[in-house]
Amino acid sequence: MIDQTERLDVLFEALANRHRREIVYLLALQPESISRLAQLRDLSLPAIHKHIAVLEEAGLVSRRKTGRTTYLTLRREPMRAVQTWLTQFNPFWGSDDASLTNYEAYLQSEPSTTPEEQR
Repeated sequence: MIDQTERLDVLFEALANRHRREIVYLLALQPESISRLAQLRDLSLPAIHKHIAVLEEAGLVSRRKTGRTTYLTLRREPMRAVQTWLTQFNPFWGSDDASLTNYEAYLQSEPSTTPEEQR
């Protein structure tokens, strides 16, 4: 059985590629056919299939075949795992990105040591 750390490694590795992040974004809007995704991203069918295989292996997308067309759908559970992991940083950054108050408080709460004190 895969543990949570390994699961996150697989998810972040899948999301590390720009094309795959774009595919995930498009699928978050609505399910799309594989050929449509290739057209929207200006990728060849073999290239899009390679990206989709990585996303499927990470559990991020699922397939549904209707006639001769295969549609992809973004799966929520893996995205929730990424969101949960990122949520742990909210105290560091604060609840909204525009506010630096929490960041300043964080910096002030950190023990201040100079390079000389670290020696």
